[in-house]
Amino acid sequence: MPIKKWIFQYVIALPIIFVLLASIQYFKGRTLEYSIEFGVLWAWVSVTVFAIRRYYNYRKNINCRVCNDISNSN
Repeated sequence: MPIKKWIFQYVIALPIIFVLLASIQYFKGRTLEYSIEFGVLWAWVSVTVFAIRRYYNYRKNINCRVCNDISNSN
C-alpha cells in the first residue's frame, strides 16, 4: 500500500483546500473566525472522503487514472 505517497499528497492538499475555502468565506463577508472554522472543517471532510474512497479503490483493485497521475517517485 502506497501510504507514504498518499500522506504526502494529503499533507499538500489539506492546507490548499483550507486556504481556498476559508478565503472564499471571508471574501463573502463572513467573520474571520467563522471562515477559519469553515475552512478547517470542510478541508478535513473533503480530504477524508477522498482518502476513504481511494483506500476502497485500492482494496478492490480498481484503477483510478486521476489518483495515479502523480509520478511514483514519492
